[in-house]
Amino acid sequence: MKPHVLVARMDSLGDVLVCGPAIRAVAHGARLVSVLAGPLGAPAARLLPGVDDVISWPCPWIAADPPAVEPREINQLVNRLAAARVDEAIILTSFHQSALPTALLLRMAGVDRITAISEDYPGSLLDVRVQPPGDAPEPERMLAVARAAGYELPPGDDGLLALTEHLPPPAGLPHSPYVVVHPGAAAPARTYPEARWCELVALLTGQGRHVLITGSHGEAPLTARVAGAAVPPGHARDCGGLFDVPALAAALRGASVVVAGNTGPAHLAAAVGTPVVSLFAPVVPAARWAPYGVAVALLGDQLADCRDSRARECPVAGHPCLSSVSPAAVAAAIDEVGAECEAVPA
Repeated sequence: MKPHVLVARMDSLGDVLVCGPAIRAVAHGARLVSVLAGPLGAPAARLLPGVDDVISWPCPWIAADPPAVEPREINQLVNRLAAARVDEAIILTSFHQSALPTALLLRMAGVDRITAISEDYPGSLLDVRVQPPGDAPEPERMLAVARAAGYELPPGDDGLLALTEHLPPPAGLPHSPYVVVHPGAAAPARTYPEARWCELVALLTGQGRHVLITGSHGEAPLTARVAGAAVPPGHARDCGGLFDVPALAAALRGASVVVAGNTGPAHLAAAVGTPVVSLFAPVVPAARWAPYGVAVALLGDQLADCRDSRARECPVAGHPCLSSVSPAAVAAAIDEVGAECEAVPA
């Protein structure tokens, strides 16, 4: 009998989305696929093809804003995993994370076979220890782990990011072509300065383009300020806090281009096949984390002093890696990636 496999990726929206090809490979050879995800990534996991069940748990050794280690909650998770009768687990992690604490909990839950990347000695915690696969794009790195566990993509699967087909569009989307501008990011170091976003929206709407400004509930004050820069105001719609993840995916799918920093919605755009203008701060490598598998214009100084620092707040005064990118350059990149997408045969 095929196994019940659990795939763990316990950080954020984009982190889970880039695991989609690996999860599809697992689903091709498994009876059931459960995903263990953090609260920020669980909504994305529910949209991935091949996923049968999602377990959401805030992980103290993975989350950027980690909760305290609570023995009672850990025991509850172990009991839940044991009750799920998982046969095998594949732990997917970013390059700076350790899979070993998660592997320990899975062993406590009775999981017989565990695969993960580990530079540290794993003892009896791992059955298949994968060496770090280098600077390949994150979807390819995650797929390499699934392959090490013995799972391959089904014939005809292109290995790109993908979502389930059922994404009803939210009400009120423009009938004419529109650009999505997503100004927020969980880490301020990874996005364009607010003043530049306002200049960009003023420029785009002044050119007659329709613009949707998207963001989470917590980013609603930011999206309101950025939308308020539109000239004329009717060409920009403030959607801050209005969309859950499926609705946001549908809105991104309908856009001609998405403009965003290095944040989950950029990967969500890639998952629905929409080209991205990526204002990418080099605090993490673009080779790994740029939007994958769609037309992308990568803007920002990738050799800036902040490169590879993993900083959440910009360590360089003035945020020069992105503030140096002019709104005119962003507008030109929108035209470039839009034209590139149109030139690709259907």
